Amino acid sequence: MEKNSKIYVAGHRGMVGSAIVRELERQGYNNIITRTHKELDLTRQCEVEQFFAEEKPEYVFLAAAKVGGIVANQTALADFMYENMILEMNVIHSAWQNGCKKLEFLGSSCIYPRMAPQPMKESCLLTSELEKTNEAYALAKISGLKYCEYLNKQYGTDYISVMPTNLYGPNDNYHPTHSHVLPALIRRFHEAKEAGAKEVTCWGDGTPMREFLYVDDLANLCVFLMNNYSGDETVNAGTGKEISIKNLTELVAKVVGYKGEILWI
Repeated sequence: MEKNSKIYVAGHRGMVGSAIVRELERQGYNNIITRTHKELDLTRQCEVEQFFAEEKPEYVFLAAAKVGGIVANQTALADFMYENMILEMNVIHSAWQNGCKKLEFLGSSCIYPRMAPQPMKESCLLTSELEKTNEAYALAKISGLKYCEYLNKQYGTDYISVMPTNLYGPNDNYHPTHSHVLPALIRRFHEAKEAGAKEVTCWGDGTPMREFLYVDDLANLCVFLMNNYSGDETVNAGTGKEISIKNLTELVAKVVGYKGEILWI
């Protein structure tokens, strides 16, 4: 990418998209295009086609998505599958139709099988059953990365896919039921501290392991890959370091300043 290249960041108000915009600006890119959901509904094919026909972005970071935690994914399976799949297809297809030089598709590590060996390798994709709690979201993301791969093979495009591990950072979602584990814990312990609660109840036994990546570090990688990587194989993005949910919970409680008891059920 040149510093004045026309770059469209889809989902610029989200955690990942806003981090990519910050990183692009930090590196001196000065022709960044953004649209709010009100200005451009990515699930509407006619709107997306018109936008690409008028703007003709040279590079696209596709970070827009309908996201949520376990509860949200379990209760809105159809919504997660439909909205994510249709917005991905609209953006990727219109980018190809309008001569986009390169597109980077952002996914999630949930695309990998539930029992994938650790650390997860890109070759694990589609080798066994997905985690049921977010299967709909995962299937949509798999479709997006596969469409990029198929366009590369059939039409010679240069579309790449990046699958980050669990993310955290500025502009995260702290909704009480629709957020991911880390922001959910931060909110729960903050509210417990403010209310003077003597105990906080958490699900499970805390033994599962999770890997976390700061979103600005991901954004730095995303810009690097846009400039330096081409290929059909998905790129996994993570730190390679894991922490148990129990240790994470205790760490959040400590940082927040919560002094009460933590119960596991």
